Amino acid sequence: MKALIVRLSSIGDVVHTLPALSALKRNNWDVGWIVEPPARPLLQSHPFLVSVAPVPSKRAFGIGRARATARTLRAESYDIALDFQGLWKSAAWARLSGAPRVLGYARTWRREGFSAMLLREVAELPPDLPHVIDKNLALLRPLGIDAVGSRHFPLPPTEVQSEAVRLKLAELALGPFAILNPGGGWASKLWPAERYGILARGLRERGHASIVTWGPGEEGLARRVVAASEGTAVRCFPTSLLEFAELARFARLVVAADTGPLHLACAVGTPVVGIYGPTDPARNGPFAAEDRVVRRLPLCSPCHRSHCRIHEGVMSAIAPAEVLRAIDARLGVPSPSEASDSV
Repeated sequence: MKALIVRLSSIGDVVHTLPALSALKRNNWDVGWIVEPPARPLLQSHPFLVSVAPVPSKRAFGIGRARATARTLRAESYDIALDFQGLWKSAAWARLSGAPRVLGYARTWRREGFSAMLLREVAELPPDLPHVIDKNLALLRPLGIDAVGSRHFPLPPTEVQSEAVRLKLAELALGPFAILNPGGGWASKLWPAERYGILARGLRERGHASIVTWGPGEEGLARRVVAASEGTAVRCFPTSLLEFAELARFARLVVAADTGPLHLACAVGTPVVGIYGPTDPARNGPFAAEDRVVRRLPLCSPCHRSHCRIHEGVMSAIAPAEVLRAIDARLGVPSPSEASDSV
């Protein structure tokens, strides 16, 4: 049997769908995936996938490219297309795949509810599954697969990336370090850059260097964090998605908002402290019991609008001291003041 995963974006959402890929593979399904360019490196050359179909980017999108992608999908002769995204565009690609079964969640549980009209089969979302990983896994139940609770995140081979990151870290000679990732996603989910600089100073007091990671177009943001750190943080070398995953494996801790890098760090098992505001960490936050979340709860929560007058600025209400307390709890170490009091 052959299944197509339709999860086009974003990076974090693709990461959260990887356990479903693992469950399908364990149950002897051949699996393909259709994805937009930013998250494609997480899937390209993946041993669990028979095919990765690229969705044209918005800039490059045209009828000719769309037809070519549809022909690629139909040539694979999928038995079922699984719409994990719940949008018009994801449901449309699921139908264009030519699969005789097109399955997704019913209207109530979709981001764009009326897109359920494009499905051939709908499933109801169980009420007792708050995290999006388990929501994804529950969509496999009509296939006879019950993998809810699984947290296996298969990635493509990363030996080359791991060695490259190891060599670059050796050049920096940081010693124990934490990753601070100030960027990603829409602005109202992000914590101010200057606060990360204060955090780096607190981490230095705790014996940890800080390395500031950044993605395309975020170099200036990383420089602001480094400047605010007063010499306690360094700007990271450029990393691909898989290189970031390997960098996270070397780190003692990752601190970030609700962004792709945070979810990648969770996937590889690095200790994390998440900084949340409008989005709900119970749905898409860290899932390890030991990880920590610092949050301000806006009146509109949970809110997945990139621009919202109600939650605008709510992240600025989170003080660095709160995040440092969460770091101490996650790492299981006393704060510097507590350590001095015990002497």
